[in-house]
Amino acid sequence: MTQLTSKQPRRRGRIFPELTLSPEELAKREAERAAFHQRCWAIFQRLLPELMQDYYNWYIAVEPDSGDYFVDQNMEVASKKAREKYRHVIHFLFRINETGVTGRI
Repeated sequence: MTQLTSKQPRRRGRIFPELTLSPEELAKREAERAAFHQRCWAIFQRLLPELMQDYYNWYIAVEPDSGDYFVDQNMEVASKKAREKYRHVIHFLFRINETGVTGRI
């Protein structure tokens, strides 16, 4: 017969505790992400009326510093077009519809 032990398993901590970010750093990064999204959203809202007629439910990759955008039916292709022109710059991807959301919850 197998006997059960009352010994609890050891709890483990973080693998790399030195890489834990402070709450201030996390808040700073979140604020930067929100500001980046707002810049991209403003460009998207400006372009939406003219693009919605011909490209409904397509994808648009927006690069906010230059104001350039790349439209394609496929999400990966739109993102690839943006990366080809702006290699080391982050872009934001929207869907050309009423909400601009690219995925589902």
